[in-house]
Amino acid sequence: MDKDRRYDVVIIGAGPAGLTAALYAGRARVKTVVLERGAPGGQLLNTEAIEDYPGFDHITGPELAQRMADQAVKFGVDLETARVTGIHRRGDTQVVQTEDGEYVADYVILTAGGEPLKLGIPGESEFQGRGVSQCAVCDGAFFKEEEVAVVGGGDAALEEGVFLTRFAKKVYIIHRREQFRAQAILVEAARKHPKVELITNTIVTEVKGEDGQVKGITLKDVVTGETRPLKVTGLFVFIGFQPNVQFFDHREHVEHDPLGFLVTDSTMQTSLPGVYAAGDVRSQLTRQITTAVGDATTAAIDAVKKLEAKKHEPTPVPVDLYG
Repeated sequence: MDKDRRYDVVIIGAGPAGLTAALYAGRARVKTVVLERGAPGGQLLNTEAIEDYPGFDHITGPELAQRMADQAVKFGVDLETARVTGIHRRGDTQVVQTEDGEYVADYVILTAGGEPLKLGIPGESEFQGRGVSQCAVCDGAFFKEEEVAVVGGGDAALEEGVFLTRFAKKVYIIHRREQFRAQAILVEAARKHPKVELITNTIVTEVKGEDGQVKGITLKDVVTGETRPLKVTGLFVFIGFQPNVQFFDHREHVEHDPLGFLVTDSTMQTSLPGVYAAGDVRSQLTRQITTAVGDATTAAIDAVKKLEAKKHEPTPVPVDLYG
């Protein structure tokens, strides 16, 4: 192992949670590195406009990401491009394996986020952040008095669909099956809402737009095979979210919820000593920039406190039993 790859804290993922953890660790003057497989920012890079982050009436995702990264680096944090392949324990330290070698640290803060599952249809990626979204709370206010579509059949799709009625004048909730998987009470609430129309046995096959904005989608009836256009200016996709938690050694069990999100204590530590989780990888009520930042602040401060405690531990004195 290269000597310069021994750190106090290794942070995996440079989204809002990772960059916040880096800021607090850097300010505490502990040796910290952030490992990110791509450009810093995580899901912020796919967000056109942010209006729900305190202190900013309006800021683009990439701009906020750059500000966060610059601030962390200013406090001496190393920001490196690396693809992490594993995490395991070696004695009292954590080993983070990458395609380019390993990093060793006292503590690891996992902020690798996750990926919303996508439909994989033409136009979806092209109009991401320009009408296509996976967060009604984040983007719903951009669609005041407009017509939007929601895709999905679970609790999230129904809850977010009804939430969007606060802004949109019409919300279509589209599900590929006849029956929704969501709780009956959520389905009933959506069915009774005057602004909501439920469309079943139907899939979205294409997203269409003009001048960089969504203008409509194409629907296909899975029973008859017939297709038809639907004019909407927004498409919200809620078909699942996959947390990036695939790094752990298969011999070590990490506590997680039924969906795979990591369970933590109040300090954000996972069931593995020395490994924290913050942001979208953690089991929690909601996934917002603000919650990611809060998680990461707690994790970093706790790790720093533990590092300080280690420095002041008394050195064991050998006992000569025969002296």
